[in-house]
Amino acid sequence: MGKSLVIVESKAKAATINKFLGKGFTVKASIGHVRDLPKKGLSIDVEDDFKPTYVTIRGKGKVLKELREAAKKADLVYLASDFDREGEAIAWHIVQTLKLPKNKTRRVVFNEITKRAIQTAMEKPGDIDLKKVDAQQARRILDRLVGYQVSPVLWKTIYYGLSAGRVQSVALRLICEREAEIDAFVPEEFWTVDAVFTTDDGDEVEARLEKIDGRKAKIKEGDRAKEIVKLLEKEKFTVSKLEKRERKVNPLPPFITSTLQRDAANRLRFTSKRTMMLAQQLYEGLPIGGENVGLITYMRTDSTRVAGEAIDEAREHVKKNFGKDYLESKPRRYKAKKGAQDAHEAIRPTSVSRTPESLKGQLATDQLRLYELIWRRFVATQMKQAIYENTNAFISAKGHDFKASGSVVRFPGWTAVYAAVWKDVKELPALTEGQPMALTSITPNQRFTKPPARYSEATLIKELEAKGIGRPSTYATIVDTLKRRKYVALEKRQFAPTDLGCVVWDLLKHGFEDIFNVEFTAQMETELDKVESGEDDWVSVVRDFYDPFRKRLDEVEGHIPELKQALIKETEKRCEKCGSVMVEKWGRNGRFLACSAYPSCKFTMPMPGEETETYDVKCGECGSQMVVKHGRFGTFLGCSRYPDCKGTSPLPTGVACPEEKCKGTLVQRRTKKGRIFYGCSSYPECGYAIWDRPVPVTCPACQAGFMVEKKRKSSDKELVCLECGEKIEERETTGDDAA
Repeated sequence: MGKSLVIVESKAKAATINKFLGKGFTVKASIGHVRDLPKKGLSIDVEDDFKPTYVTIRGKGKVLKELREAAKKADLVYLASDFDREGEAIAWHIVQTLKLPKNKTRRVVFNEITKRAIQTAMEKPGDIDLKKVDAQQARRILDRLVGYQVSPVLWKTIYYGLSAGRVQSVALRLICEREAEIDAFVPEEFWTVDAVFTTDDGDEVEARLEKIDGRKAKIKEGDRAKEIVKLLEKEKFTVSKLEKRERKVNPLPPFITSTLQRDAANRLRFTSKRTMMLAQQLYEGLPIGGENVGLITYMRTDSTRVAGEAIDEAREHVKKNFGKDYLESKPRRYKAKKGAQDAHEAIRPTSVSRTPESLKGQLATDQLRLYELIWRRFVATQMKQAIYENTNAFISAKGHDFKASGSVVRFPGWTAVYAAVWKDVKELPALTEGQPMALTSITPNQRFTKPPARYSEATLIKELEAKGIGRPSTYATIVDTLKRRKYVALEKRQFAPTDLGCVVWDLLKHGFEDIFNVEFTAQMETELDKVESGEDDWVSVVRDFYDPFRKRLDEVEGHIPELKQALIKETEKRCEKCGSVMVEKWGRNGRFLACSAYPSCKFTMPMPGEETETYDVKCGECGSQMVVKHGRFGTFLGCSRYPDCKGTSPLPTGVACPEEKCKGTLVQRRTKKGRIFYGCSSYPECGYAIWDRPVPVTCPACQAGFMVEKKRKSSDKELVCLECGEKIEERETTGDDAA
């Protein structure tokens, strides 16, 4: 029997799988998608059932040539791309491009890259799931129709280069509407009365006025709060009531994609993009003990289902390392949430015996931190409940009840391995009803109601998931696109819409509010799920969307002059050249002031007081803070004291120069012909330079200080190490669904 060819998505995965299969197999990587809709043109025939025109992705010619030659030599070709819509589509496109005969092609899927899982999958090959392919194709076409037909509306009204997307624009809507709530919020004043009491033993108890004559204390004026203080400051207090109750807390379910991103953001301060990049590395395999090992199961999932043998292994670990007292009496299993596709298991370690401690020194710091989070969360699922005793003490005088709360851990249970994160509650000293309490201090405090909080990355993902917007594979892309388009900015780790983001959403709201609607977008996800299950035909789903969408688009395009005029705002400032009123306009570099007499007067100037992005770099001329500026030759740093000081410097990358003994950093520069490159800031003393953008990411293979972004490859997320050639591929949906 001849050799068999196995085609996977990434080289890292190929290297791991190759060692498991042995001599009878050749393992090659497609490096993500091989075909896609071309970047230019709609490439969808709306008159012929939305027939798409696919082309080979630029740079994939060499990869396809290798795959084609390997397929000719093989008796069987196994397609082993990921088991989701994108993976199924990749497998289908490979078959179409290589023209593989059906009798020679097999589809294999697995949830983890371990020897057992790979061998089991190879024993039970199947066929490509064309329903999954149809669902992916429907999403891709919907995204292209929206992105390529709505974006020009933004170009004609704001400026060229902006984009609108079917899903990201809804996320932008959530952020903008939350900001509008915050702006409209009117704080209401209220007062609290806080006291400190002391027991006969000298223990202090902090308490707050809870009730007055049996009713909840609601104090709206300061005078009323001061009256209460004056009334009670000389009174004798006693413990009027003690409430004790036991609280049992179940362990959290194992991670799914959204909860992993949220917990990594809250506990590790990782962005969703970084979390998924690290999870991809852990899944595809890393060198452990001299061989590549897949450390976690597939990281794009919405299911909390776990294989029985994995549960058994976790239970054995708990029993051995924590004792029977910590082991839940029966295996604990979790139900999948409503609407979950349930295609994969939850995210868990491939082997619980591979403890985080055993991997120290073998993984990069952030890889180990994320692995430990996943490992601990999974092991905790098979441990007993944590038991707390909560106590409420009411300390009273003259009908005024002050409440003090405390909590004590009676049994840590699962929190012994996966620490709970919630507000700390102090333990109260031993108290008895009727016990006298000495009033040490009593203070009136003015407070105000608070507006709703802005979305953090974690809470935005939680909201998207709760409302059914997007799917596990898209959350990181949604968030990253909003930041990359500069529609949102992070302020204290929370999203605030930029002026540009607000203007974009305002325009989309007036033109396409029914399209970029939370309920409508969630319904579209449901329709795509029906395509995957075979309940609906993909062409019908696309047509039902497109016909009313096209009608609405025609209406909006007829009102572009009015939309554009609505963005122009008059100011009180006068033109320095002709004296006409200056108006606010939008350009590629943001807002600016222009003369209203244009085109007879073309005077323009920057917006006064416009917020600028600052860098932790001092001006070489005067020592002032440098800020990001935009000019005809691109982005650079300029002195914040301009025009008094005209100092400039190149844009830094945050990467130190790799040349030995050089203390410079790599900065963005341009050649005489305008091509961007990255060179040492110590030039001409150091001439180090590279074409690809350096990124401050440590290479997981050789620990080199940075990697570079290869923009010409099939994935704009591919990072490559210049020292050892290690690549990090972040396979994401290929859609034009940019916000």
